Amino acid sequence: MITGPGQAGVQDVEPPSAAAGEVVVDVARAGVCGTDVEFYTGEMQYLHESHAAYPMRIGHEWMGTVSGVGSGVDPAWIGRRVTGDTMLGCQRCERCRAGFHHVCAFRDELGVRNGRPGALAEQVAIPAWALHALPDTVDDVAGAMVEPGGNAWRSVDAANLRAGDRVLILGPGTIGLLCALFARAAGAEVHLLGRTGRSLEFARTFGFDGVWTESELPELAWHAVIDSSNAPHLPARALELVEPGRRIVHVGLAGSPSLIDTRMLALGDVTAVGILGASAGLDPTIAAYGDGSVDPRPLVAATVELEDLAAILAGTRPEHAGAGPKIHVEIAEQTSPRQEGP
Repeated sequence: MITGPGQAGVQDVEPPSAAAGEVVVDVARAGVCGTDVEFYTGEMQYLHESHAAYPMRIGHEWMGTVSGVGSGVDPAWIGRRVTGDTMLGCQRCERCRAGFHHVCAFRDELGVRNGRPGALAEQVAIPAWALHALPDTVDDVAGAMVEPGGNAWRSVDAANLRAGDRVLILGPGTIGLLCALFARAAGAEVHLLGRTGRSLEFARTFGFDGVWTESELPELAWHAVIDSSNAPHLPARALELVEPGRRIVHVGLAGSPSLIDTRMLALGDVTAVGILGASAGLDPTIAAYGDGSVDPRPLVAATVELEDLAAILAGTRPEHAGAGPKIHVEIAEQTSPRQEGP
């Protein structure tokens, strides 16, 4: 539970119950996201827009096993390994009926918005319609990486890449690296841009076609640019770099407004796409993880216990952590037959 800026710890709370149309999941593993850190620091925009308030239970990257169902839910879900959608639209408004539940004005977001309790807990309740079953070929580590993977899959899909296209991805964090893996699986030539340090060196271990700092970036034709960074100046840089007639995709969010010159957008006939949430990308991500075309598990630097999480949110990196950007919390014993990750 995060109870205020810089204040977090483990608390005993009432266990969830499955309301009508919902299930209860025994959580096995959950990831820590940059959004969770922003809630801890108090910087997350939802706090200032009254979409979220302390105290709050975080956690929206997760997997587990269904242990209970509410009325109206098929009992066959019990015992199945699952992950789930973060964006819980009302299912009644025009946006939801049109397939845009992830931008429903009345949506809850698991562990993020409107006080919906998240999955960094022993159990979580979630609507059955938001569940996504995990095959045996997706182990627990990969299962808890489906949500960030869905954001990356949607970003690459929005870039409209063709085989052989050259894509530049800004920011070698979790989403940026996953974008790079999905783009490579789609047959693109993949380059990343970042700042010197551990993250850039880690990105080089994947053997992408190029990993650059801003001063090193070569003058090449970029057929798509995906901005997965939090740097306020990079959205404008993406527009400067992309080839006319092609696409820039914005999945990263800066802490302050970013400015672009819409004259360049129009005169270059450039399409700019914003990405919010993983919803439409969850099933394709599960399929890619399951068939091995994308393996997210090397991104997990360390797996800790729930009691260690407050220190992680405060910026402490586990002593045994590898070079990857993602920290996982193991809440229950592993449940999948194939377990090879950290």
